[in-house]
Amino acid sequence: MIEATSKLRAVGEHIELDVGADIANSPRYNDDIAPTRAAQRTWTRWNVASLWVGMAICVPTYTLGGVLTAYFGLSVAEALWTILIANIVVLIPLTLNAFPGTRYGIPCPVVLRASFGIIGSNVPSLVRAVVACGWFGVQTLFGGIAIHLLLAAIFDGWAALGGTGEVLGFFIFWVANIAVVIRGSEAIKHLETLAAPLLLLVAIGLIIWALPKISLTEVLSTPANRPADSSFIGYFMAALTAMVGFWATLSLNIPDFSRYARSQRSQVIGQIIGLPLTMLMFAGLGVVLTAASVELVGETISDPINLIGRIDSPFWVVLSMLMIILATISTNTAANIVSPTNVFQNVAPKYINENKGVILTGIIGIVLMSWELLKKLGWLDTDVSVESLYSNWLIGYSSLLGPIAGIMIVDYFLIKNQSYDVLALYQDNAGYPAWNTAGFTAFLIPVGLTLIAITTGKLGWFYTYGWFTGSILGGSIYYLAARNEIRSSP
Repeated sequence: MIEATSKLRAVGEHIELDVGADIANSPRYNDDIAPTRAAQRTWTRWNVASLWVGMAICVPTYTLGGVLTAYFGLSVAEALWTILIANIVVLIPLTLNAFPGTRYGIPCPVVLRASFGIIGSNVPSLVRAVVACGWFGVQTLFGGIAIHLLLAAIFDGWAALGGTGEVLGFFIFWVANIAVVIRGSEAIKHLETLAAPLLLLVAIGLIIWALPKISLTEVLSTPANRPADSSFIGYFMAALTAMVGFWATLSLNIPDFSRYARSQRSQVIGQIIGLPLTMLMFAGLGVVLTAASVELVGETISDPINLIGRIDSPFWVVLSMLMIILATISTNTAANIVSPTNVFQNVAPKYINENKGVILTGIIGIVLMSWELLKKLGWLDTDVSVESLYSNWLIGYSSLLGPIAGIMIVDYFLIKNQSYDVLALYQDNAGYPAWNTAGFTAFLIPVGLTLIAITTGKLGWFYTYGWFTGSILGGSIYYLAARNEIRSSP
């Protein structure tokens, strides 16, 4: 029989919630966004590292070097250094925002209730969720192309389908992703643990395959395409902001995964091991293979799926596509489905459970990529490319997410002193406001400045360096506003 009143107890360094009728009957609670039990916190440092290897090895990472050289005017060597520095920088909000998830076992939207309010948390959460659904669509598109090329290498009839085959591959891949996440966090952990070593082996194998065909020295010495008299620092900072923006999403919803970590030490060390070097290696691989593509197939091809699809060997095409499909599933399930699933539950916990949240995420992903699917079917004519779309997103959405990351860190470490009232986080009018004025003030001012920069052309530097300016300004405003609220409260 369930107790009337919920209770908290310490289990090692974790806080565990024994749910009573007061929380169970709250409109802000369901079992899927409840704090994880101590027995569920099984992820070691190697599981966390595998999570990052599985997420980092994907098609967009492969193309980052090309994005930085083509869109941001950096040389190849400058691009690779930028990627490494950006991922060291992004480790700071990743590890800090993971702390409340590990200690209390709560997902990101519940963490945001502390700084934006019980109802207000839905606003920053939905900002994050829409971006994740968009990325889910992009990654599913890449996975669908891989499935199409895989089946085309096996069945001649499938190859004749062309764009229609890629659309069918999209929906086959969509089903595979949804099936993994519906099985829960343990399924994701096992997938990432399986995928990580295989993907690293494939990456090393591709490097060994490509190196004899190019001069690595010549590739690394490829000059920048920016004007000769222009300042390096401006191009570098814009590129650095974009690369930080690549994982700006995960720097918010990392509690969705750290809530399963065995300890704070596990999540910190696991992220340090898994993220920076994996990103550098696979982005570097993309640069090398793009350079080698001219020698291999006679033209420059900047994505691995189409490059491998040109290999005149069905066996290697099939094997490579299986690895790419595994890589894209491991990225998509963790990075782009878990977060919006929790967000949609946070909006209406009594009506949306985990399974419904997963399906909703998948449907929105289809809608956001519908233009590209229609284009592949020949029903829509547009010059917008997926690569240009997501490269332009990087700065844009990092400008929106930076303030949220700064607010979360300041709230937990400086305002709440690493202490949440977990019982109040799951109830109305129990200690946290429905809407936190300090949180929205700190969020809306940087967003307003970003909109001014975009619409008027003034304050361009604020938008160009959006993640840094947004996170610093948002965190600073939140600290001042929250401290003022504390002093003025009775």
